[in-house]
Amino acid sequence: MSFNYEELLDRACSKLPRTIEKHERFEIPRVRSSIIGMRTVFYNFREISEMLNRDPAHLMKFLTREMATAATLKETHAIFQGKFSTETLERLISRYVERYVVCPVCKRPDTKIVKEKRLSFLLCEACGAKSSIRSM
Repeated sequence: MSFNYEELLDRACSKLPRTIEKHERFEIPRVRSSIIGMRTVFYNFREISEMLNRDPAHLMKFLTREMATAATLKETHAIFQGKFSTETLERLISRYVERYVVCPVCKRPDTKIVKEKRLSFLLCEACGAKSSIRSM
């Protein structure tokens, strides 16, 4: 019962799920926003929160705290009090992803936030790591 290395490798690859086989890069859509008077409208807010697999309220809470302003959520977009550039919003989204989305162990975005009593953890579905995160 002798196996060729190539045959074994092909057999192992055929057993892998397709999600592991693909090597897609995690990309966040560009922020679409505009300033109207003294307000900033973030048009694709809901799209970005769904892409990050996070509750829009959690992302909204983070952004309002970081920008020290009030905001409202309307269907697919968010309206912030004050004038904020697109670059500022993109930088804050990147900071959010770094803290609350990407696994610190394997650097994959396949995570979810779980609460245990008063503590919050980032649970990675790819590697199984459980990392504590700051509660908001």
